[in-house]
Amino acid sequence: MEILTLFVVALVGLEHIGIGLFEMFGSAEKQAGAFDMPEEFVKTKNAKTALANQGIYNAMLGILILAVILLFTGSTLKLIMILLMSYVFVVAVFGALTATKKIILLQGLPAFISLLLVLFFYD
Repeated sequence: MEILTLFVVALVGLEHIGIGLFEMFGSAEKQAGAFDMPEEFVKTKNAKTALANQGIYNAMLGILILAVILLFTGSTLKLIMILLMSYVFVVAVFGALTATKKIILLQGLPAFISLLLVLFFYD
């Protein structure tokens, strides 16, 4: 189960890299649909800048999650994975409350499942 747990946590990391790239380089039309925002707004310079900044945070979080899996082992890895998956879940809840409800399913649910796997199946 430990390998499955690491795999699922890695998927959360890859998901965040993908989200980050989408936020930084995605088309305004698709970003507007994903974030339930008017396309005219997403095309503005300020919105593009905000999405790019949000994107780099998500991409770097994804890279951090993958790096942690490669660099740490044992109880240290478990603790860091608990912290990171908790962080992702809390941020997803906030995003669902403030931006779009889809975030809780797309980001929060995978992080919550990963957190449960880490807590119960990673030694």
